[in-house]
Amino acid sequence: MKKILLASFDMEVGGVERSLIHLLNHFNLEDGALEVFLYRHAGDFLNMLPDHIALLPEVKEYTSFRKSIKTVMQEKQFRLAISRLKAKIVAEIIGKKNHYSEPGYVQMQRMWQYALNHLPSVEKTYDVAISYLWPHYFVAEKVTAKKKIAWIHTDFSTVETDEVADETMWNKFDHIMAVSEACKEAFLTKYPRLAQKVMVLENLQSPTFIRQQALMEDPELMMEDPRFKLVTVARLSHAKGIDMAVDAMAQLKEKGHTDIVWYIVGYGGDESALRDKISQHDLHDNIILLGKKTNPYPYMQAADLYVQPSRYEGKAVTVGEAQILGKPVLITAYPTSASQVSHGKDGWICELSAEGIAEGILTLKADSILREALSAACLQSDYSNVQELEKLYKVL
Repeated sequence: MKKILLASFDMEVGGVERSLIHLLNHFNLEDGALEVFLYRHAGDFLNMLPDHIALLPEVKEYTSFRKSIKTVMQEKQFRLAISRLKAKIVAEIIGKKNHYSEPGYVQMQRMWQYALNHLPSVEKTYDVAISYLWPHYFVAEKVTAKKKIAWIHTDFSTVETDEVADETMWNKFDHIMAVSEACKEAFLTKYPRLAQKVMVLENLQSPTFIRQQALMEDPELMMEDPRFKLVTVARLSHAKGIDMAVDAMAQLKEKGHTDIVWYIVGYGGDESALRDKISQHDLHDNIILLGKKTNPYPYMQAADLYVQPSRYEGKAVTVGEAQILGKPVLITAYPTSASQVSHGKDGWICELSAEGIAEGILTLKADSILREALSAACLQSDYSNVQELEKLYKVL
């Protein structure tokens, strides 16, 4: 019997975590046993882990990565706290020196590098170890397995990292799974020497589950709103471009388009800054931050237009989910956008800017026939892709 380990951070609400739930629910290996190691047993999706997988006990040292440095100090994990603090300082220096727009990736990478010597290894030996979320240092360095697999969920051509250190880490893996062909190509522009290791395995989608969940709630606030309703489901972060969404709405309001409202489902570190930005533009009535929702599908269902204003994506889980619900979708022209939406057929791609987002919204708002055509194309498409798992089974 094959012994398989899958590692990830936690089960907080997010696209990666949602894709992991779909993967685990469809995972069926008759001659194997799957164990899941989460660095922290937390998140609204934790109770959605299927019964046929074993959740391993939490290890105190690994829980520190999702806690503040102050909390880690209070828990007397001094070496890990110092590693975190050192990573924060070094990342800020590197970010300023190289003019990085988001030094958070460097900080996370350095955090793991500095902390490795203070983290326990897994005693058990596995046939296969899977690391589902970057950075993959835990499986690379602390797990013994005959075969190791890592996942790519983002566009690495847009992410600033220490490439030499990262490539050393990637080389500890036998296979690297990219969630789209464009995601794979973007990764290889940065790490061409890893080409033989990389293959595409798309995020699993369950149309039946998504459509059922969309009927579970009735978002009265939205249903009773007579305005043209935009919906975005995303982490409140630089990568997801919610700040550009606020700027786009400000432009629309300035031009007199007051019959548009934007509902945003999600949470994240940029929430305070976004609320300030919304206040500065006096958009409290035009942009509604709904916060964390474990079931975002009723809100998608109630939308007139689903918008993904991201700066970069591997393959946005939420865009595919909106298409499953037959929603017209507008996405920005991030580098991998064409791998997700066929412009003018099953979605609309706009310029990656606040101006482009505003223009795309107005184009689709003004043309109901176009919106209906995009919706019809989505409803006629088969988005079920459980067959993707066959690629993983072959690798296993």
